[in-house]
Amino acid sequence: MPASDDGLRTGPWDPPRLPPAERAVDVSVAGVTLAGVLAVPPGTRGVVVFAHGSASGRRSPRNRYVADVLFKAGLATLLVDLLTPSEEAEDLRTRQLRFDVRLLGERVIGAIDWLAADAAVGDLPPRLADLPFGCFGASTGAAAALIAAAARPQRIAAVVSRGGRVDLAGDALARVLAPTLLIVGERDPEVLRLNLEARKRLAAESWLEIVQDAGHLFEEPGALTRVATLTREWFVRHLRS
Repeated sequence: MPASDDGLRTGPWDPPRLPPAERAVDVSVAGVTLAGVLAVPPGTRGVVVFAHGSASGRRSPRNRYVADVLFKAGLATLLVDLLTPSEEAEDLRTRQLRFDVRLLGERVIGAIDWLAADAAVGDLPPRLADLPFGCFGASTGAAAALIAAAARPQRIAAVVSRGGRVDLAGDALARVLAPTLLIVGERDPEVLRLNLEARKRLAAESWLEIVQDAGHLFEEPGALTRVATLTREWFVRHLRS
């Protein structure tokens, strides 16, 4: 069953040069410090926190591509490593932590709370706490995003999953109130099946979008562009101050 989201590959989805408002941040979560990248455009209308998938992190070219599209649409983005460097090294050996969605979900919740406390903004307006939040999850990170949405229903206004193992969110699915978009590649039949089953358990409004001729990593020409467009439209629609 596909579950990897290798952020080290390069290809047509590689993002352009970093936006000028982007800055490196250290996110304090439950006694650990996680490395992140925050970008806040002028006139920010909402904030999207990225929950990366297996064997991936803030440098994932796919998620950075999507984040750049959201930035240009007026949405702030936070891409954050959900594991510390030592945990990442352990996970490379054991491949266990990438499936510990309870831990990953707690890290996403912590990152959301950290942003809501204005810990990262400094001299960047506006107060992010006053804006609606969204979560974008890829692969196993999608389960973490849904766990966070279930835990912070008053904060999270929308969720998007890209090739996500949303089934791993378990009982949290029934507590998600945020409108949720599930994006799956046509050539990813097992993840598509799992998304169809999990969608039945979602309490929130949901929509399943199947990207034609796309596999699990959306490497095919035009596939990631389609993902980014769908994601932008979903968040722009649902993240309204």
